[in-house]
Amino acid sequence: METKRRYDSAAEPGAAAVPAESSERALRIFIRPERNPGMPLDLELVRALRANRSAVERRAATIPTRRTVKQEWQAAWLLRAITCMDLTTLQGDDTPSNVLRLCAKAKHPVRRDLLDAMGATQLGIRVGAVCVYHAFVPIAVEALGGSGIPVAAVSTGFPAGLSPLPQRIDEIRASVAAGASEIDVVITRAHALAGDWQALYDEVRAFREACGTAHMKVILGTGDLATLVNVARASLVAMMAGADFVKTSTGKETVNATLPVGVVMTRMIRDYYERTGHAVGFKPAGGIRTAKAALQWLILMKEELGDRWLRAELLRLGASSLLTDIERQLEHFVTGRYSAAHRHPMI
Repeated sequence: METKRRYDSAAEPGAAAVPAESSERALRIFIRPERNPGMPLDLELVRALRANRSAVERRAATIPTRRTVKQEWQAAWLLRAITCMDLTTLQGDDTPSNVLRLCAKAKHPVRRDLLDAMGATQLGIRVGAVCVYHAFVPIAVEALGGSGIPVAAVSTGFPAGLSPLPQRIDEIRASVAAGASEIDVVITRAHALAGDWQALYDEVRAFREACGTAHMKVILGTGDLATLVNVARASLVAMMAGADFVKTSTGKETVNATLPVGVVMTRMIRDYYERTGHAVGFKPAGGIRTAKAALQWLILMKEELGDRWLRAELLRLGASSLLTDIERQLEHFVTGRYSAAHRHPMI
């Protein structure tokens, strides 16, 4: 990625130095990062972005082959993946009973006997959030009451994002009023495809204002954006407009979360953090169905952004069937045998 280096932040005069500490200690005391307030749109910076597709693809190709984790380390990473998961149901045949069962699974994502065997019962393993359509937000909020698990609502004309802007803003406000503490918004892809970055910035900024205290995940629909340059520019504009997370896909596109797109988006997050000091989260979504795929995304985050981005505060894996495969892998670790998928029902 090529960008012009501007907005380099210097330490304030007289600011106290932060004592050096190990990465493990830093993880133990990690707290939720301050929200990204955004910044004025810099069109010169946005238009200067470039992406070397062949280099990005070569980098992405190393992730499944260059590093792996096995045995107890793999089990630990899979438990971490669960804590970073947005457990999702976004189907046309969703029902209140399906959502209630999903919420029950969110609170207890791994069978108790497996946790006991791994000595992980006291870790309080739970998912990062439950993601549903607006109509099911009140049901999910009530079902998850007292658990500390936030409810995320897809909004703004999901998945196409082509409803009139005032209607999309009202939809956000309705979900927040219903109790959603996270909102997954969809951009108008046409703004990115036409290079109308001012329109995209204004749209996402309006969404951020409507979200209020609710955290905003901005879905770029990367499978529809045609080029990696558009992905990079849309990511940067969304962060400038105040996104708390940038998210790859709705899960409804033909092409959803891919590692090359992940490389581009994580490097834009890193670039934005270096420029402003504000950490923005990342959410790959769509097509992440296996434990192996989840591990690849965790490895990408660790290598590109560091351990800080291996927490639910800055990483979410949007998935529905992923949890079933992770639980099967954990049972294999405990017993040495793979179980049938129906032994780990999602809903």
